[in-house]
Amino acid sequence: MNKKFAILTLSTALVALSAPAFAQSQGDWTVGVGVGYVDPKSDNGTLAGFSAEVDSDVRPIFTVEYFIRDNLGIELLAATPFEHDVTLGGSVDAGSVKHLPPTLSLNYHFPTNSAWKPYVGAGLNYTTFFDEESPLGDLKVDDSFGVALQAGLDYMVSDAGAVRLNVRWIDIDSDVSLNGTDIGTVEIDPWVFAASYVHRF
Repeated sequence: MNKKFAILTLSTALVALSAPAFAQSQGDWTVGVGVGYVDPKSDNGTLAGFSAEVDSDVRPIFTVEYFIRDNLGIELLAATPFEHDVTLGGSVDAGSVKHLPPTLSLNYHFPTNSAWKPYVGAGLNYTTFFDEESPLGDLKVDDSFGVALQAGLDYMVSDAGAVRLNVRWIDIDSDVSLNGTDIGTVEIDPWVFAASYVHRF
């Protein structure tokens, strides 16, 4: 039994070591296409004296990353517009709003000789809100700047391609006004879960 276990362990190790690495070298570019699920935190602040709730949404996302050093890249996240419904006091329809969340991050990709390559990143998010609609009147949500943190894992499917799973946390707090009157700050602070295909050039 011990001999079989040793042979199995050795075989697994050899397969992992023989797998071509999805290496990121200085000067490389990667482009990613996938889907992102934006899930705001459960308590989104108080607006006009009522607790606010912002719902979730799924949209296509895109990434471009340039490696300034081996395994160290600067990444830009883009997406098609996300749309969220806003509810006050658990039942009052306050309207909906669209947003774009471009995020610039510095990512470190851990070097590995296996098909799996984890990475972590930190950066700055700018979220712009538009197309606000509300049955209560003229709704306006201000744009937001905040930090963004992420962790992810690439699985190599070819010499230059990988499937990527990652999660981000983004600090998004925005002042809200209704009919020109400030009614509070919405605290979205979402987790963003994403799956993408990433290609290296």
